[in-house]
Amino acid sequence: MEELLSEYLPILIFMGIAAVIGIALLVLPYLVAPSKPDTEKLSAYECGFDAFDDARMKFDVRFYLVAILFIIFDLEVAFLFPWAVALGDIGMFGFWSMMIFLAILTIGFAYEWKKGALEWE
Repeated sequence: MEELLSEYLPILIFMGIAAVIGIALLVLPYLVAPSKPDTEKLSAYECGFDAFDDARMKFDVRFYLVAILFIIFDLEVAFLFPWAVALGDIGMFGFWSMMIFLAILTIGFAYEWKKGALEWE
């Protein structure tokens, strides 16, 4: 039991410090920050002018498409870093697996580009 406690003590200390910092960051703004809201701050828009249109208007699908493309290619980069580090250990199978993965992504990117998904009018 004592050996188990000595192994997990740094983790418990870390979790305790994280909890104290988290609670402090939640409570401290209520104690330190001034709370003097005025009519402008409580209005719907702090920028000073009224809304141009209804908030429930249709949203352009291209924004979603760009967000999805960003996530896909961001994950591609996230896969490339560990692959590059472990390339010496995984050998040719790992190399060609990543080349197939990159080829599929390149074909998908070319298809989206051909369809005009990345063009703004």
